[in-house]
Amino acid sequence: MKNSIYILFIFFIFSSCQDVIELEVPNAEPRLVIDASLNWFEGTSGSYQTIKLTLSAPFFNNEIPAATGANIFVTDQNNTVYNFIDTNSNGTYECFNFNPQLNQEYSLTVIYNNETYFGIETLTAVTPIDYVEQNNDGGFSGDEIEIKAFYTDPADEENYYFFEFQEEYESNPNLQVYDDEFINGNQIFAFYSNEDTEVGNELMIRNYGVSKQFYQFMTLLLQQTSDGGGPFEIQPATVRGNCINQTNPQNFPFGYFRVSQTTEVMYTIE
Repeated sequence: MKNSIYILFIFFIFSSCQDVIELEVPNAEPRLVIDASLNWFEGTSGSYQTIKLTLSAPFFNNEIPAATGANIFVTDQNNTVYNFIDTNSNGTYECFNFNPQLNQEYSLTVIYNNETYFGIETLTAVTPIDYVEQNNDGGFSGDEIEIKAFYTDPADEENYYFFEFQEEYESNPNLQVYDDEFINGNQIFAFYSNEDTEVGNELMIRNYGVSKQFYQFMTLLLQQTSDGGGPFEIQPATVRGNCINQTNPQNFPFGYFRVSQTTEVMYTIE
């Protein structure tokens, strides 16, 4: 009798594992996604800039639809207008005569599907990277490679930093934001570590000068996308950028309009 009960129990377990559970994921109406990061790299004119428009898509979609047919222009404080044209009809809008000026305010206008989106940002100066230091005895086990990019915070200023690390073969960059609340006027570093780092790999390190508003935006965004949580974790709230829909405020866009001076260092892992 015990053996029969045990066999039936095992049969029940394996037959139960064959059940397929189909989840119904609700789909919202697509929203405009504005990727408008205008970066003025040190040593360049900054005349060539791009703005990318896409549409939000269902979670299980493999492709992100491009938003084509928009009218995009950026205006500076002197009312100079810079037009962005989607020459290849792929959602990437290009400008070839942009004129970046530090501390100048720029406004972005996007007209898409008869609705006008608008955002304002100031071109923020960047703090140079002083030097890069490598430690081969890092991590919990003491055998991980750690990279520190040192920079000196300007004294008596309120500064915010947006660092991007991307090692060759990495598909997505490592993004970090910092402020100078506790390090004002001192030298400090941005930190990078990756368990898949290999000697000889090229590591791109970028530092962007950013506003307080962008710092707060990215802080919330990185908190929500960091590792952790589980399948029953509460859905995070939508993090809105600095662009608004002037025609229909309820149909707000995703993304951000940022204008930054940028510095870049290419470091070879030793």
